[in-house]
Amino acid sequence: MKRLFLTSSFADVADLFPLFTKGSCKGKTVTFIPTASIHETINFYVEDAKKSLQAMGMSIDVLDISTAMPQEISARIESNDYIYVSGGNTFFLLQELKRTGADNIIVQQVKAGKLYIGESAGSIVLSPDIGYVRTMDDMDAAPDLRSLSSLGLVPIYPLPHHTNAPFKETVDNIIATLSDKIALCPISNTQVIAINEDKVEIWGQ
Repeated sequence: MKRLFLTSSFADVADLFPLFTKGSCKGKTVTFIPTASIHETINFYVEDAKKSLQAMGMSIDVLDISTAMPQEISARIESNDYIYVSGGNTFFLLQELKRTGADNIIVQQVKAGKLYIGESAGSIVLSPDIGYVRTMDDMDAAPDLRSLSSLGLVPIYPLPHHTNAPFKETVDNIIATLSDKIALCPISNTQVIAINEDKVEIWGQ
């Protein structure tokens, strides 16, 4: 059963996570992948997310896939209870997911029922293709990315930071340009795309 908790800003919706897990998250271990953020100048959300998870009684296992070996990536993603993929540059994130094979491992684990938490870029990479956010992130951060096809775990295209600075104008332009072409799913920083198997709901306001 596919379980996905897709956010723009995890710390802003952390109170909804215990509801999503029906109170079962305490004591779980999270593979926390901050890779999208490592070259970003603004990355406060990484620590905010860690603190939010720890406050709910979870343990954090930080895994930067850009520096870890493939065997380590596989072992740690498979052994921990949840997968968390942070925000940052979506193109760099996808480049590293593909380069290391972490994309296939995550897809296999999610399809087997492992809960996935995405934040911004970590939500976007589950779409079929990340080309729709080319105006939101710098593609030059991923010089070795040869294809924008992504993990394809959802048929929708999560669009984070809807109505929120500093992305409001960019998101509005993406909606105006692409809403009649692909299944965009805009969410604000206080909303979540909650997915249980094929049931997709928007939580929060």
